[in-house]
Amino acid sequence: MPHAPDRDCALCPRLVAYRTANRAAHADWFNGSVPSFGGIEAPLLVVGLAPGVRGANRTGRPFTGDFAGVLLYETLLTFGLATGVYGAHAADGMGLRDTRVTNAVRCVPPGNLPTPAEIGTCNPFLTAELAAMPQVRAVLALGGVSHKAVLRARGLRASHVPFQHGVLHELPDGFLLADSYHVSRLNTNTGRLTTAMFQSVVGRLAERLGIGRVG
Repeated sequence: MPHAPDRDCALCPRLVAYRTANRAAHADWFNGSVPSFGGIEAPLLVVGLAPGVRGANRTGRPFTGDFAGVLLYETLLTFGLATGVYGAHAADGMGLRDTRVTNAVRCVPPGNLPTPAEIGTCNPFLTAELAAMPQVRAVLALGGVSHKAVLRARGLRASHVPFQHGVLHELPDGFLLADSYHVSRLNTNTGRLTTAMFQSVVGRLAERLGIGRVG
């Protein structure tokens, strides 16, 4: 299986219907399965939940154009895992270093929440993406759904490795799985996730991998 679905992926009927409606209402938006961002040779893969309707679904780049991208990309820039300036659009010239960003579900879901069936249907693409990354050594999972999707893609049961914010799990094969609460506006507005909390996770992971600029 390819590690990226077609832009017009037809595997999930509900998501296809939502995409069709968005195309009719916003013909100038990307409105398709959102490709990963960053080099395939990266040692770190960041996995979110799904494209936001006015974020990645609009711009065509993960975590770009809505609030969640601000905390994610500003933090990657802080630790030297990105270059340039985050301008909240796909042509802002920002690049990633030693890092790749994707989502557990590649098409935007209604209410920004995919169903369990949709998460499962898209999981083979995540499995294939990890297999296609020759130097990948770690995943940063943003939220519990992404955490479970990564474990499934690695052939592990979620019950064996519970989601815990701030924890770096070493999986049986030595692969690292780092957990953070999702960088959503809801989590940051309620204080569930602060900038310092997220920077702590990214900083420790970068230091463990020996990438970026730490300290």
